[in-house]
Amino acid sequence: MEVVLFKSEEKKSISEVAAILRQIADKVERGEVVLTRGSEEVRLKIPSNVTLELKVEEETKRVTKKSLEIEIEWPEGADDEGSGEVFIG
Repeated sequence: MEVVLFKSEEKKSISEVAAILRQIADKVERGEVVLTRGSEEVRLKIPSNVTLELKVEEETKRVTKKSLEIEIEWPEGADDEGSGEVFIG
């Protein structure tokens, strides 16, 4: 069963998105990410080994929309090794 603990979707400029991704990267590297909006807060302890999923989707309805999804997942209480290395160019 999947439970959404936090969700945010906002229009941002590409430079704002890049700044947020840098902040997230720094926090992931330190092993803890805290997401806050108003009184809502989710605190994540990130283990040293995670699974990174990168996905690009294309959806066509009235217009064609593309999305880049970056997902980091791990089993609670355990370190898990990934299945392969991805290079971003």
